Amino acid sequence: MSGLTATPSGMRPADPVMWPDGKTSAASFSFDVDAESVVLADAPGAASRMSVMSHQAYGPLTGLPRLLRILERLDVRSTFFVPGYTAHRHPDAIRSIVDAGHEIAHHGYLHEPLIDVDPRTEADILDRGLDALQEVAGVRPVGYRAPMWELTYNSPRLLAERGFLYDSSLMDADVPYELAITAEESIVEIPVHWGLDDWEQYCYLPGISGSGLIETPAKAIELWRAEFEALRKDGGCFVHTSHPFLSGRPGRAAALEEFVEYVAGQEDVWLAPLGDIARHVRGLGLGPRHIPRP
Repeated sequence: MSGLTATPSGMRPADPVMWPDGKTSAASFSFDVDAESVVLADAPGAASRMSVMSHQAYGPLTGLPRLLRILERLDVRSTFFVPGYTAHRHPDAIRSIVDAGHEIAHHGYLHEPLIDVDPRTEADILDRGLDALQEVAGVRPVGYRAPMWELTYNSPRLLAERGFLYDSSLMDADVPYELAITAEESIVEIPVHWGLDDWEQYCYLPGISGSGLIETPAKAIELWRAEFEALRKDGGCFVHTSHPFLSGRPGRAAALEEFVEYVAGQEDVWLAPLGDIARHVRGLGLGPRHIPRP
């Protein structure tokens, strides 16, 4: 454990992580296969907007196959976070992820926002998503990412009760750590950040999301590469998040391919799916960290 003294609240910085095989940092490219769910959860009336629905369906129908081809060419394994509704609506697309050797992880059922959701409702959403992924893909995921990265203070306990190994929703560290649940129990947390998400760069849906400013792939890659290089220097864990309906577009996918190839080519960086990173961290025996409610 770190020698740093905890604050009166019990909070302390994350401990440094020793990476495998002499690597000095880690990286992972993850994909949220939201499709229609992310819109329907917040704006159910959008179901009648055929153009909006087609914008979202581009992900599993066109963007996902393109991204899978890129990952195959580069021999990179990734983690795909899948809402249960996406699995039910696009079963062949989700099975293609499994067939390509990638990790499937949990991302709600209908990408439900969890702000102010009671524990019983949250548990029901988790179980419904688990059932959908098992039914469609034959997978019992070990990883979870809260829709909109809005973890609740009940989430870690609910995840542990269902046998999850890790979550990837919080933003308080540059490396993974053990997130305390009880004195004896914890779950691995692999932090993320809005600056490493393609939504803020590319997403625009009139009346639903975005300001109308759609960035160029060159600008997005410049931002992500700067963060990657800084985390690499610090021994951190770079976790990038893409959405197939956004980064699966041809010009964006081409730029992302060049960036993934660059990261994969750095001999000091361990590039791996999030599940592999979580299993490595669990084996380090890190002391759990507390994030108490204010």
